[in-house]
Amino acid sequence: MNSIAVVGLQWGDEGKGKITDYLAKNADVIVRAQGGPNAGHTVIADGAQLTFHLIPSGILYPQTQCLIGGGVVLDPKGLILEIEALEKRGVLLEKRLRISPFSHLILPYHRLIECAREKGEGKIGTTGKGIGPCYEDSVSRLGIRIGEWVASEIFEKRLQRTLVEKNRWLEVYGEKPLDFKTIYEEYSAYALRLKPFIFPFEEQLERWINEGMNVIFEGAQGAL
Repeated sequence: MNSIAVVGLQWGDEGKGKITDYLAKNADVIVRAQGGPNAGHTVIADGAQLTFHLIPSGILYPQTQCLIGGGVVLDPKGLILEIEALEKRGVLLEKRLRISPFSHLILPYHRLIECAREKGEGKIGTTGKGIGPCYEDSVSRLGIRIGEWVASEIFEKRLQRTLVEKNRWLEVYGEKPLDFKTIYEEYSAYALRLKPFIFPFEEQLERWINEGMNVIFEGAQGAL
């Protein structure tokens, strides 16, 4: 098998999660390379239905390393809920689940801005989870990477600077400004919970591929 990419060539919901779950039986590594928490991949385990929005579908196979790559935009609260649901089922995540420090953090203003845009004439039917605005920030260099987020002093400075601009946009959209302290304290607590999973695995992944290990790149959304 070596390296396989599972992508959707239609409008999404093509069954990528089911295909990934099937291939994961023989995989060593599964990488969620892009997308955000709007992509729900559903698998069935012991008669129970589990939906993963950020964690790679192969997490239920104990031999797999599951990686969330730098192209992903990450909602920490949602990811923590997924982790806790798996831990309750006895799934071992330590040293198996890794999050790239290069991925970007979805923050409350991303969701508010996206929902505000959807109220206008140019609405496109987004999920309202802030994924588009987060990707916009990643391109414009306003985004906060996961590696910056878990470094409290850097996160504090970046959030303060960015929130000034985002509150101006929220005012334009008729929304109330967000409070720095509230966001900082809430997301600092999330950072402490997820910090053990954050690791720069990119060089290790390259070595695994060169060594011939079976790697699946799990795509999100569709091509159309």
